[in-house]
Amino acid sequence: MSVAFTKEESAETAAETLLPERPISPHPNLVTETGLKALERQLAEARAAYAAVEDIEDVNEKRRQTAGPLRDIRYLVERLRTAQLMPAPATDQIVAFGSTVTFARDDGRVQTYRIVGEDEADPKAGSISYTSPVARLLLGKGVGDVVSLGGQDIEITAIR
Repeated sequence: MSVAFTKEESAETAAETLLPERPISPHPNLVTETGLKALERQLAEARAAYAAVEDIEDVNEKRRQTAGPLRDIRYLVERLRTAQLMPAPATDQIVAFGSTVTFARDDGRVQTYRIVGEDEADPKAGSISYTSPVARLLLGKGVGDVVSLGGQDIEITAIR
C-alpha cells in the first residue's frame, strides 16, 4: 500500500516500521533443554515488550515501538515450532551434541566449548553451534583425536 493512503507522517516513518525478518537457518533446529527454555523465555520477553507499548496512542510511535517485538515474536514462534529437543549425550567418550569439549591448538591455546543449537551458541560464554566449522570437525571424535582446521591441528583433551 502506498504511503499516500495511510496516516503515516512520511515515507521515512513508514520505513522505520518495516524491519527485515530475522533469518531462519536452513539447518535442523536442534536444541538442548537449556536452549529450549531460553527460546521460551525470549518469546515471553518479546510478548511482554509488545504488550508494554499497546497503550501508546500515537499510531506512528506505536508502529515503531511494536516493529521489533513483532519481528522477534514471529522468529521465536517459528524456532519453537521447529525445535528438536536433543537428549543429553549418552557418553563422554565421543563428542556429541550437548557435549563440553576441551581441545588444545598447535599454538598452545586450550579452549573449552559446549556444542549446542544455533540460537543458544555464544562463543564468549563457552558455547558454539553444532553447525560451526570447529564443532562439525569435533562431532563423533574422542579424546586424543586430532583434526585440522585452517592449517592448524586441534587435539581433543577432554569430553564432558
